[in-house]
This record gives sequence, structure tokens and C-alpha cells, in this order.
Amino acid sequence: MTEQKVVATVNRQLAAGSGTLLKLGIFSIALGVVPIASYFGSLHYVWEGNATYAAITGVVAANAILISYIITSVSEDQTSATTSTGTGTRSTAVISESRKER
Repeated sequence: MTEQKVVATVNRQLAAGSGTLLKLGIFSIALGVVPIASYFGSLHYVWEGNATYAAITGVVAANAILISYIITSVSEDQTSATTSTGTGTRSTAVISESRKER
């Protein structure tokens, strides 16, 4: 492979990974908003003023978001592991192939 092809391949792979930062941002905002909203929503509408049960609802909501983020990141990691070649990721394999051709 020529160096231009290597650079293009690496750039394509980096552009495909930009969704990771977006997912992190979405989960971070959800981790701040959802537990507080579920606390106050359940305090006034579900538990009718019982702050203990409303706090438990907020904690459960926060844990649900954390667990969903972990599951999402592990599945994304497994997806990237199946697309890798050799011992490293695709980008390192492509770069090592171009070094062999020199």
C-alpha cells in the first residue's frame, strides 16, 4: 500500500470512531438529568412525598444508565475487536504492512 492509502484508511477509521465521543456526551448528560428528574417526578407523582422511596428511584435510574453505558461500550469494543486483524487494531496492522513494503 502506498502511504496515501494508509493515511486514507487510518482517517476513515478515526472518523468512524467519532460516535464514541457522542455516546459519552449523551450518557453524561443523561447521568446528570435522569436521576434528578426521576427523583422529583417520583417524589411528587408516584410516592406522594416519600423522599426515601424517591431517592431509591433516583439511585436505580442512575445505576440503569451506568449499566447501559457499560453494556454499550463493551459491545462496541467487541465490534472493534472482530474487525481487527493480527495482534493489533486495523490501523496498526495497515501501518505495519506499509512499513514492510518500504
